[in-house]
Amino acid sequence: MEETGTQSGVGTRERLLEIAEGAVLAKGFGATSIEELIVEAGITKNGFFYHFPDKNALALALLERYLEREERLLDEVFTRGRELSEDPLHAFLIGLKLLAETMADLPQTLPGCLVATFCYQERLFDSRVHELNRSIVLGWRARFRRSLEAIQTRYEPREQVDLDGLADMVSSVIEGGMVLGRATGNPAILPEQIMLIRGYVKLLFSEPSSHGGSA
Repeated sequence: MEETGTQSGVGTRERLLEIAEGAVLAKGFGATSIEELIVEAGITKNGFFYHFPDKNALALALLERYLEREERLLDEVFTRGRELSEDPLHAFLIGLKLLAETMADLPQTLPGCLVATFCYQERLFDSRVHELNRSIVLGWRARFRRSLEAIQTRYEPREQVDLDGLADMVSSVIEGGMVLGRATGNPAILPEQIMLIRGYVKLLFSEPSSHGGSA
């Protein structure tokens, strides 16, 4: 099957990604076949290979799509937090609360975490997929560390804390909450977990630093 136009091609590619993501999250990448994807999408094998030369190309596209979607969401909620408060701690806490509320408003089935899924089956993928998966994890660490560094300039932590480790904890709660919510069929787990890490950050940085001034 050949694509008849740009709009048609984009629509088919997005539909294939949507079908593939659901299948991969349900049973893993290895158990997801090209044949089942083309049957559900209503296209031929040639139509599939028009968009994805092989399964690794499909995996890469799934991760890129996931990254774009997650980055857009995080940008929205944490930018809104900074708009509502100039205090770095309050802005971060607002962002986490907005994220929890957004996750609570999602449909019953959570989107799941492709990063975790691909890590579990890493032997199936080439270096491009491994590198993008790694960059997603490191990107989340860098994002949250920047916020935590800004907080630490104004607030003295109640106990010694490694900011990389704390940034990874925030990431793990968000990504792990998706996995737990999907595994248990309880979508409330993710927003609850986000609010728990929010409470921890709030308690950890509750005292203004002597060199940073009051909030």
